[in-house]
Amino acid sequence: MEATLARGLKDVVLDTTESSFIDGEAGILLYRGYTIHDLAENSNFVEVSYLLLYGALPTKQQLTDFDKRLIAHRTLAPEVIDVIRLVKDAHPMDVLRTAASALAAFDPDTEDMSREANLRKSERLIAQFPTIVAAHHRIRNGEAPVAPRSDLTHAANFLYMLEGKEPEQEAVDAMDLDFLLHAEHGANASAFAARVTASTLSDMHSSIVTAIGTLKGPLHGGAAEAVQKMTTEIGDPSRAEAYIKEKLAAKDRIMGFGHRVYRAEDPRARHMRERSRVLGEKMGHSEWYQILTQVEKDMAPYQSRGIFVNVDFYAGSVYALLGLPEDIFVPIFAIGRIPGWCVEILEQYDNNMLIRPLLQYTGPKDLPFIPIDQR
Repeated sequence: MEATLARGLKDVVLDTTESSFIDGEAGILLYRGYTIHDLAENSNFVEVSYLLLYGALPTKQQLTDFDKRLIAHRTLAPEVIDVIRLVKDAHPMDVLRTAASALAAFDPDTEDMSREANLRKSERLIAQFPTIVAAHHRIRNGEAPVAPRSDLTHAANFLYMLEGKEPEQEAVDAMDLDFLLHAEHGANASAFAARVTASTLSDMHSSIVTAIGTLKGPLHGGAAEAVQKMTTEIGDPSRAEAYIKEKLAAKDRIMGFGHRVYRAEDPRARHMRERSRVLGEKMGHSEWYQILTQVEKDMAPYQSRGIFVNVDFYAGSVYALLGLPEDIFVPIFAIGRIPGWCVEILEQYDNNMLIRPLLQYTGPKDLPFIPIDQR
């Protein structure tokens, strides 16, 4: 008897989780039971990282101690900086993947697979990802990396290390919100890939490297970059309708719309929409927000098919308004997602079973072997 075929593992439930809950029909996302809206409006990325890793919102003292540990781990080993210099001409995601692998060589807990050690590794990875992305950005532009500062928040320090100057509060708030909204999202492709690696009882860094490689694919992490390119191509809100018709007639996708899980609006999208509006007005570039909202209006007829904007639709404009180059949009996604990857790996270790799906064979059978001199 043949097993039921589930291409792409669609609707297959892999395991149980306590880290996040998604109701794609209703457009609901919870982190550890807390709605994304409450967290977006009242929390911050560091607090949410603690929530994901440790299962509960921290007390003031717990949050202070956690933040201090992250700050202490921001600096990279000089050898990791050397690795970044060696591969500086590669795509930023390739550099992040290579540097993340190199981190394992200098992590004091690399060979320790206890839960406590893996939590310590998770904290270091959360702290080090922004430093990797920022250091590479400066090195490839012929500039020296900027050392992290202990008096800046996680998001503020990232922007500071990129530009070498203290960012404005609006930029910090936008970056922190973006990290928070991307922090965890169930068994998405990169988290699932990380779980597959972890299920072999490979180490935390190997699992994270797997996740980075998976996120690089344009069907997973590239939407924000593609949407911003689309916005630039459209150029004016009056061109949006014609652009959409041209793309759909050519059977091309309108990037930033649709989601593998959501059949309602991605609950994270509203927060990036508002941030795009506010930043656009402040920085004198409201045209991007106007183009995006017009595209959204022109795509409204497709909502009956469950096609709505996703979190990345407005994220690209926010990154662009902050002056960030398009090729680091996906690494920024990774900086936000690292706590989610870590908690997915931790859950896999806690209740591990080797992930080994089957394939349905459709090729020929029982072919006679033909000696090479008769072929």
